[in-house]
Amino acid sequence: MKLLEDRIMQDGIVLPGDVLKVDQFLNHQVDPDLMLAMGVEFAELFKNEKITKILTVESSGIAPAVFVGLQFHVPVVFARKNKSVTMQNDLYSASVYSYTKKVENTIAVANKFLGENDRVLIIDDFLANGQAAEGLFQICDEAKAEIAGIGIVIEKSFQKGAELIHERGVRLESLAKISSFDGDQVHFED
Repeated sequence: MKLLEDRIMQDGIVLPGDVLKVDQFLNHQVDPDLMLAMGVEFAELFKNEKITKILTVESSGIAPAVFVGLQFHVPVVFARKNKSVTMQNDLYSASVYSYTKKVENTIAVANKFLGENDRVLIIDDFLANGQAAEGLFQICDEAKAEIAGIGIVIEKSFQKGAELIHERGVRLESLAKISSFDGDQVHFED
């Protein structure tokens, strides 16, 4: 998606450790016009999949997921990282390691929001090592929900996440695929 790639080139900052900072438009400050364009793009890519729910992980996946949910007119469910007093029992959960935060989180979804009649589209902001995707797959498996596909805003194709998703046989669509950060610059796949 050229619009997204242009924005990454304009505002993205490459940090040590193969980290891309995109807080100007994606995961701190959110550009709603860009989110809308991405929602439309994901809806077009997955238009024939009979999606009933959008699933993501808090917090950076929520903005793009909501805009995708708007296009499909289906609920958006996000796996929470911290249990609240209102969320104690009847949960699907998984452990997920955050590469950028260097911490393991237990993510959870209340079982009333996901079930065997759901056809789920997973949306997330980044795909690197695939840990968040694996955790969301585990939650869908527990719920007996069918995974229709996974949509990623920015994929680091030089890391193993896409391979894990393909091994599972899940359709993956990424709007921007980064092949490397050589010379502290973003290089996209052709």
